[in-house]
Amino acid sequence: MASKTILILGGGIGGHVAANVLRKQIARDHRVILVDRKREYVFSPSLLWLMVGQRRLEQIYRPLDLLSQKGIEVIQAEVTKIALATRTVVAGDRNLAGDYLIISLGAELAPETVPGLREGAHIFYEPSGAEKLWEAVREFSGGRVVLLIAATPFKCPAAPYEAAMLLSDYFRKRGIREEVDLSIYTPEPLPMPVAGPAVGNAVKGMVEAKGIGFHSQMKIASVDAALKELVFENGRRVGYDLLIAIPPHRAPQVVRNSGLLAESGWIPVDAHTLKTRYEGIYAIGDITTIMLPVGKPLPKAGVFAHYEAEAVAKNIAAELEGNKPTHVFNGQGYCFLEMGGSRAGFAGGNFYAAPEPRIKLRRPGYHWHWGKILFEKWWLRHWF
Repeated sequence: MASKTILILGGGIGGHVAANVLRKQIARDHRVILVDRKREYVFSPSLLWLMVGQRRLEQIYRPLDLLSQKGIEVIQAEVTKIALATRTVVAGDRNLAGDYLIISLGAELAPETVPGLREGAHIFYEPSGAEKLWEAVREFSGGRVVLLIAATPFKCPAAPYEAAMLLSDYFRKRGIREEVDLSIYTPEPLPMPVAGPAVGNAVKGMVEAKGIGFHSQMKIASVDAALKELVFENGRRVGYDLLIAIPPHRAPQVVRNSGLLAESGWIPVDAHTLKTRYEGIYAIGDITTIMLPVGKPLPKAGVFAHYEAEAVAKNIAAELEGNKPTHVFNGQGYCFLEMGGSRAGFAGGNFYAAPEPRIKLRRPGYHWHWGKILFEKWWLRHWF
């Protein structure tokens, strides 16, 4: 078979796994090209630890160029155009063409879409923001801390609740927890709503047991950074001394310009194969939308990007070997829930189950916390 090129856009979890699996399973005369605007990969689940001083940035990132040692071509450039009919892209000053195209560009943060949010809030969903939050948390001596979920969907549905519990634990260790009023405001009815009311109420109970206020169905309208005040759509105003926000998410501009998006603002794909409506073009991870039997979209989480990437990569490899693609993404997923105090919970199950996802929240314990630490170390060692 003539040499083929697989072009992967985005070096996050999905793109990273897809590139690795493909390189292991296909002949070396086929090219695997990974394009990302950043030089380093950061293990995003560990940003929670970074924001409370339990990690340093150098512990949780790896240079993407390390992948070149495996025979993966790494191009550091911003993707500015995607031509669907020809499976070609413009990346920096280069024109690239692929026989297969895997779009794994993720969701970008859009704090500017809420007036005042960028000026008033700390955002830990990116490395620089997590480091700045750690500086602010160290200097904080007491007052009102608000963790605000600005809009849904957002990456890692458990992360805001983990963040609140880790902060509570940090302030307790410093001996100032009594001086800190810590609250969560969210437009959601319950935490992690796709996982069902049993899981949602359990997570709500976890945060409230730590003295963290949970305020549901609160949709932010604007932030007055000068007055340090949140203004909600229902007219309620809430003051803060330290604001931590999960900002609205959206598809990157290049994808918004591509013609791939549905009304949801994300790329619709086949739930099992991750195929788009264009031949040879797949999309995986946070950039996609997959509607579940329960009528809600599959959450945006790294575990789904990982398993979707494996299915896509194995199917492309099968095609290149002249075999029928048989691999599917089956909707299985899981997540750790950090609680502070070296304890964590663990939730997992089948999100594709009908009539609703079958998710079970395991009893919290120290072993789940250490399990997450071991997973972090394994991931960064295994995929680089």
